[in-house]
Amino acid sequence: MGLAVSVSATVVPAATAAPPAGSATHHATQTAIDTLKTSHGAPGAGAVVRDGDDMWSVSSGTRAINQNLPFGADHKVKVGSLTKTFTAAVVMQLVAEQKVDLNASVETYLPGVVQGNGYDGNSINVRQLLNHTSGIYDYLEAKQANLLDFLIVQQNRTHTLAELASWGLSKPPYFAPGAGYHYSGTNYMLLGMIIEKATGTTYGQAVNSRIVTPLGLTNTYLPTPGDPTLPPGHVRGHLDLGFFSIDVTDRVEPSIGLSGGGLVTSGADATRFFQALMAGEVVPSAQLTEMLTPTNAPGSTAPNYGLGVDRFTLPCGGEAWGHYGIWPGYQTIAAATADGRAAFVEVNNLGVNDIDAMAGSGSGGGVNRSATLVAALCDKS
Repeated sequence: MGLAVSVSATVVPAATAAPPAGSATHHATQTAIDTLKTSHGAPGAGAVVRDGDDMWSVSSGTRAINQNLPFGADHKVKVGSLTKTFTAAVVMQLVAEQKVDLNASVETYLPGVVQGNGYDGNSINVRQLLNHTSGIYDYLEAKQANLLDFLIVQQNRTHTLAELASWGLSKPPYFAPGAGYHYSGTNYMLLGMIIEKATGTTYGQAVNSRIVTPLGLTNTYLPTPGDPTLPPGHVRGHLDLGFFSIDVTDRVEPSIGLSGGGLVTSGADATRFFQALMAGEVVPSAQLTEMLTPTNAPGSTAPNYGLGVDRFTLPCGGEAWGHYGIWPGYQTIAAATADGRAAFVEVNNLGVNDIDAMAGSGSGGGVNRSATLVAALCDKS
């Protein structure tokens, strides 16, 4: 069967409904999104951009195979590691409230959790969890050796933060704390546990009360463990196996992600969050400065990574800060500038060559999503 394809661009005030397509062109972003879609062999791709109070979106292809369904600003998507910036923001709020100390040891908040197998929680601090310099093994990478167990057994039951962290801690560290950089979801499982300890609430409740509700994010939530389905108005996710593609939207257990990659959001919500973060509406100025300070760890593959955010240099001048995300069936990236521009980019498939990027990195195959992101942020047409 053929794939129905639509290409459109819309421009709207941020708080109003979209007018008919065609009110603006945004050729640079449209070209970048078309290229991203083609590069990944995806059913579709989309971008949502805010510039101050204005918001516009661009779509290529379809958000559901064999249907003519363009991507829109409010369509929900599983964003994977974009979740990490939400988690980092909550931690930094707790730092501002003096409930968490960046330089305090993990042992201070989670006694006995990070001990043994080459680990000592007394030697790893909260900052090192946030910037991936702890040396703690990635929990998904730990499961790659037994792919059958991960794809079948672990998808048929729910998981907790402590269990997911234990997967990573079952493997020896990559390096001594502070001696290098390795992107590790285990760091963010431990941060989720610290959030729960410091707030006395669940991780999902903390994100909801501290970020989602204050910012009015209507499409952002942590799914209920055991329920991988998405509500109406969402993007379907596909796994490209090379010779055919399967819809995996409703097949992946959501509690595999939690505080490291479990959130559902939309382009409208993601851009609102990153725009607000850079405007100082989410964390106080002192803590935002900490977040935006590059780690530049020894031998780092991401020298510009700060605390839960990465820096993107813009060809039109300046820089943006944000994060990338991968979830089975989805690849996303979002960032914002200090002057009020924000962009969210999504593509609704994950290829076999991209699966390794779910563990130990935030990248992926095809045309780099960051190139599409910066094109959108620089598009003033």
